[in-house]
Amino acid sequence: MKNPSFRGALVAICVALGAPLALAHDYQAGAIRIAHPWARPTVAGQMAGGGYFKLENRGKTADRLLSVSSTAAERVELHTMKLDGDVMRMRQLDAIELPAGGSVELKPGGDHLMLLGLKAPLELGKSIPLKLTFEKAGDVMVEVKVEKAAAAAAAPAAEHADHHKH
Repeated sequence: MKNPSFRGALVAICVALGAPLALAHDYQAGAIRIAHPWARPTVAGQMAGGGYFKLENRGKTADRLLSVSSTAAERVELHTMKLDGDVMRMRQLDAIELPAGGSVELKPGGDHLMLLGLKAPLELGKSIPLKLTFEKAGDVMVEVKVEKAAAAAAAPAAEHADHHKH
């Protein structure tokens, strides 16, 4: 490649195609895949934040996400949001069911984590630790990346492309 403009264009294309892949990060706990844990940034004084990711049960038996904890918050609760008539209602869940061979997505406006009593704001570009406890798969530590919702939305396409490489 003696042509510098061709090499520059090739590098730019590779960077552009690789950027979504850099956003994706997955974890494994037994048969459970935890895909791209993320949270939105918060502002000073905001005492709660949301956490999101996709859970995929690759096993032949159902499992359940029983609890979540973090050193970044006083407590972490499993929540769901559902439309009740014209009112969106949020309620705490005891567990999140993971059917055998199925998946559940924790996302804004649906099932999600509530990080309550934040010890510091969730800063864009930083990460916070979470410990997820599953009924059968046990405990797993994950890093939750603090990012804008648009960046998190780009990750599933990258994860899908990356999934086929295994």
